[in-house]
Amino acid sequence: MEKKPDKPKQGGEPFGEWMKHFQHFFQEQPVRGVLQSIDDFFKQPFPYTSFPIDVRELKNEHIVTAELPGIKKEQISIDILGSNLTISVKHQDIYTEEDDANKVFRRSEHLQHSSRTIGLPFPIDEKKVKATYRDGLLKIMIPKLQGRKIDLID
Repeated sequence: MEKKPDKPKQGGEPFGEWMKHFQHFFQEQPVRGVLQSIDDFFKQPFPYTSFPIDVRELKNEHIVTAELPGIKKEQISIDILGSNLTISVKHQDIYTEEDDANKVFRRSEHLQHSSRTIGLPFPIDEKKVKATYRDGLLKIMIPKLQGRKIDLID
């Protein structure tokens, strides 16, 4: 028995038509702009909220390390107030796109700011703090202050 070819359905394939409308929806503005913004967000090399910090205590100092891949030295700020150390990172990108043929101009600016504060159990002498930054790793050496021992009198 010979099998007859299937007859095409009246009105075309409903799923194919739905997919066409779905794809068209994501190619139109403003949806395309929103999707581009989401893509831009995830392309950034630096996280918006935080960055990893490690604090080690040695005999004479504390060593604070922060992982900051893709960040330039000029974008890093270290502030000391009392016994608190704050590391701040500011990252700004400006993207410009021009298309003379279609007379389209697009400019977007992304500003990211993140900071971490570490509280130490003693006041920090900012004059004795040393910091290095190499290959995305910030290392801050904070010497412990030597207090003066007071003898009790009878």
